Amino acid sequence: MSTEDNKALIRRIVDGLNQKNVAVIDELCTPDFVSHDPANPQVRSREDYKQWCTGMFAAFPDLYFSLEDMLTEEDKVAYRYTLRATHSGSWRGAPPTGKSITVTGTSITRITDGKSAELWSNTDALGLLQQLGVVPAPGQAS
Repeated sequence: MSTEDNKALIRRIVDGLNQKNVAVIDELCTPDFVSHDPANPQVRSREDYKQWCTGMFAAFPDLYFSLEDMLTEEDKVAYRYTLRATHSGSWRGAPPTGKSITVTGTSITRITDGKSAELWSNTDALGLLQQLGVVPAPGQAS
């Protein structure tokens, strides 16, 4: 696949997730897909990733990913994104706060035979927790 095809694959995955369509994961990720995310070490397989997305959509029903930048080289696409959402459902034991969040992150996806085979992600998990009030932000009383 060309680098443009690889970028298009990432856009299709993000578009599907923005539509809350977890079936896009089965369609566009390999059966042996592996996720690497230090904030979510329990999410490893394609099935884990679908369950994680479903939980995020329940807690943040208006969740939306904006792709900010994409770079490609050979079989990898690196991209920077912004996630925006409202905390409307329980998430990791935190009751809904109604707070709006904006979180940034970067990911690298390895593509095999036109599908996502491996994902490395780093999202500002601390910033998310601070925005929800779970962890105090610098200068806030604890």
